[in-house]
Amino acid sequence: MKVFLTGGTGFVGGALACALTRAGHQVIGLIRPNRGRPAPPPAGVTWVEGDVTRPESLRGCLNGCDWLVHAAGRLGAFGIPDAEYYRLHVLGTRHVLEEAAAGGVRRILVVSSPGVLGPTGGPPQDETAPYAPSNPYERSKAIAEKEALTFVERGLPLVIVRPEFLYGPGDHHVLGLFRAIQSGRFFLIDRGRSFCHPTFIEDGVRGMLLALETGAIGEIYQVAGETSLPMAAFTAAIARTLGRPVPRFSLPRGAAVTAANLFEQIGRLTGLTPPLTRSAVDFFSTSYRFSIEKARRELGYQPQVSLEEGLARTVAWYRENGLLPA
Repeated sequence: MKVFLTGGTGFVGGALACALTRAGHQVIGLIRPNRGRPAPPPAGVTWVEGDVTRPESLRGCLNGCDWLVHAAGRLGAFGIPDAEYYRLHVLGTRHVLEEAAAGGVRRILVVSSPGVLGPTGGPPQDETAPYAPSNPYERSKAIAEKEALTFVERGLPLVIVRPEFLYGPGDHHVLGLFRAIQSGRFFLIDRGRSFCHPTFIEDGVRGMLLALETGAIGEIYQVAGETSLPMAAFTAAIARTLGRPVPRFSLPRGAAVTAANLFEQIGRLTGLTPPLTRSAVDFFSTSYRFSIEKARRELGYQPQVSLEEGLARTVAWYRENGLLPA
């Protein structure tokens, strides 16, 4: 198949590009003008310049393509205006899908996030749970999902997948967590009782491609690791993999929020990245648990990489690339 891919210069998109080319597909990757090629670039990808936020730059790009994988996006980070998330996730999705409709693309995968459901609190939530985003990133992804579903109503052959908390070789987004545990600077919030749901990148990519190839049109599928676990257990597993002491020190959430607010104020005044932000406090003190039963049942999805193996492979990659001390 001839596959058009957005977001191929990122962690998730790059992993998708590698998997697609290994499977024998011809991959056309969209890259922003003046953006350097990813290092190392996925082998076998042909790059074309364009920007999902500039619809005129996409004209004709999808003509002759069989499939579209729309993985362009930006994770939550300090200092990014709300409008930037909307521009990239909502308008970008609209522009790409309009071009896919014009180009006659026969199969489309839109990569979303379970974060559109917001903090889950209790038992794992499935795809029928209502939208309840709690921050600008989640809100923009929720609006983008709704936008994508309007194209299904217009007859576009589209499937949505929500991969959760992807990590693994090639990722830099959670590198800071590994470095903090390595250096002994990491601390728990509220004793690490909140739940997270890590997913090794190979499992996430496998689930996404299953959704692309066999998912029912107009359906949403959540893809995640075998199980969620408390943040204390997750960070302890990282510490054991690094050969470091398990984090024990804990702050109450209120104290962490106060500190984060102060650091953010200093960051705005100085232009420096705060060592602790409100979004980080939320991540480490709010539960996110998701059901993958629909993906198991309808796609045959099954996570294959254990947490221990995934962490070992991630740490090995970080050390091989000089990102963590040996």
